[in-house]
Amino acid sequence: MKKKETKQEKKKTSIKDIFLSVFGGFAMALADSVPGVSGGTVAFILGIFDQFITSVDDLLRGDMKKKKAALPFLLRLGLGWVVGLGIASTVLSTLFKEKIYPMSSLFIGFIIFALPLVIKEEKESLKKNYKNIVFAILGIIVVSLITYFSNGSLANIDFEHLNVLTVLLVFLSGAIAITAMVLPGISGSTFLLVFGLYTTIITAVKDLFHMNFSVIPLLAIFGFGILFGMFFFFKLIRKGLENHRGAMVYFVLGMMLASIYAIIMAPTTIEGGFEMLTFSNFNIYTFIAGGAIILGLDYIKKLLSKNEW
Repeated sequence: MKKKETKQEKKKTSIKDIFLSVFGGFAMALADSVPGVSGGTVAFILGIFDQFITSVDDLLRGDMKKKKAALPFLLRLGLGWVVGLGIASTVLSTLFKEKIYPMSSLFIGFIIFALPLVIKEEKESLKKNYKNIVFAILGIIVVSLITYFSNGSLANIDFEHLNVLTVLLVFLSGAIAITAMVLPGISGSTFLLVFGLYTTIITAVKDLFHMNFSVIPLLAIFGFGILFGMFFFFKLIRKGLENHRGAMVYFVLGMMLASIYAIIMAPTTIEGGFEMLTFSNFNIYTFIAGGAIILGLDYIKKLLSKNEW
């Protein structure tokens, strides 16, 4: 009888893990597709962040045993991610242009409600290293300066006719975006928004899902930039979290705070010359909806942690 219960428990755990990894990939894709919190933040809230970083690093650099161990989790995560990206790109490319202020308010809701969850989850590494608050200040400065000096700077570049300059810009944007996407903090989409590339990339992804293959060169260059960023920065992120977790978390919190400023300025990067987000065009309802989504993810994590299915 005891052995049978053990097998059933293993089955329950296996189903839970499969669901969590597929759902985690889906939720990460939704987060990665919008400015605000990153897919890394979602993975952090769901409790799969360290496994995600370790698995990707093992797949890229580990021996064959580590690669085989990492692959099943990443395949499940990838399945959910592709589905989430397809849905997000189809919806967001239209909504972001037509409902810029409600969407920006939604993104700020993501950040505001995610901040205390990250602090709660990492309270041990934070309270033991108060001197690392300087890294939070550094995170604020880095994102604020990028936003101030690069706000929409690439928005008027013609990416339909690629040349050496545009190829380099798209490639570097991919590398920066994936690095931001996996950190539990600012979204890579926020950086794309700051650079003026967000609508270009999200529309290209939507077009690809609608079988418009003319966008493949642009997305391929962006994809190579992502691979470059994964190969060179995932190891650094993993080592940083292992050896300097307190400093990393403070830095992430600083970037999250500064990304509010980036999103406030987001409408100015959209073609058509919208004014920045202000109290007069702020949408409280979508802001609350953003908070509800984040709290919902935290509830799902708590539900799964009970291990009742």
